[in-house]
Amino acid sequence: MARIGEDSINKKKKEEEAERKHLKKEHETTWYHEGTMSLLNARYWIAEYSVPRARARIAKAREYQATVDRARAIQKQEMHKKLRALSISSSQVGDSRPVSYCQFSPNSKLLATGSWSGLCKLWSVPDCQQIRILRGHNHHVGAIVFNPQATLTMDDKSCCLASCCADGSVKLWNLESDTPIGDIEGHAPYRVSRLAFHPSGRFLATCCFDHSWRLWDLEAQEEILHQEGHSKPVFDASFQIDGSLIATGGMDSFGRIWDLRTGRCIMFLEGHLKAILAICFAPNGYNVATGSEDNSCKIWDLRQRKLVYTIPAHVNLISSLQFEKSQGDYLVTASYDNTVKVWAQPSWLPINTLSGHDNKVLSVDVSPDGQYIATSSFDRTFKLWAPD
Repeated sequence: MARIGEDSINKKKKEEEAERKHLKKEHETTWYHEGTMSLLNARYWIAEYSVPRARARIAKAREYQATVDRARAIQKQEMHKKLRALSISSSQVGDSRPVSYCQFSPNSKLLATGSWSGLCKLWSVPDCQQIRILRGHNHHVGAIVFNPQATLTMDDKSCCLASCCADGSVKLWNLESDTPIGDIEGHAPYRVSRLAFHPSGRFLATCCFDHSWRLWDLEAQEEILHQEGHSKPVFDASFQIDGSLIATGGMDSFGRIWDLRTGRCIMFLEGHLKAILAICFAPNGYNVATGSEDNSCKIWDLRQRKLVYTIPAHVNLISSLQFEKSQGDYLVTASYDNTVKVWAQPSWLPINTLSGHDNKVLSVDVSPDGQYIATSSFDRTFKLWAPD
């Protein structure tokens, strides 16, 4: 009888242990909810769009690798020489309040700025003459971004720009009117800090302070994805050049890489001590840079799925960062220490420090043609930097 009692106790223990393991596994599993048909169609579309682009990117990388080492070294030396000679080409008072964001148009002929006054403005490059004031926001503008096809193949009457605001409003603009041509609703009362166009121009990602990021189909004019995953507000997002992945940085100090074709989080970026305020995919498709409130910039490699380098970049938080657009040959970081720094890739050594702003630098961008770097600041100005 004692033997039977012992066996049943052991059996009961094993069953309880198995139940505990099952519950633990269930707790760790990521839950996926059933999506809409429009999301499924978008995933198929993105997959078909991204595969040829990935092939082209890899072919370009192989072609570059096939060039003679000496030729590559000379090309890099010339570029570094130009970067060391960077100085202020032009400076302009952008608004009566801090200029929170700046971005070049795809043809490098225009610069869009957003400010805390709620006004967005278009400026000519390089003479910084005001072209248009875009009126529509009543609060701090978080970002204003160009559609990747705007000023290139797109009609000026189409949706060429999108902007977001601290009151949760997102507005769409063309290049002919000074009033918005559309509104994206659904974020209020939560702040929208940043937004980004998909490389195709068809989709728009928005970062919201309700701890989520959203994907909007501008053709179908609907929200197709409301993605949670961060435990604090999502501050910034960046699409990979192929269009298959998106990187998000949160104020929970973590970054995540999402596969838009499956909806899965394929990489978790853990290493920063404070909030991630800037995130950017490199043109090579596998490096991601993150800038944080902990004053550091980290470089991640998707192929190795790990952190490959930490740059102790600034003495105050990093507000914005951007890779050079064609090859990703250098990285530019902007900080609340009033400076902008240029870093060589892949050594991540400093090339130049751009000092000229009297207050915190809020945003930085590199022109697609590589001729200019634009910065905007709390001192209410934006500046264009070019080699002497």
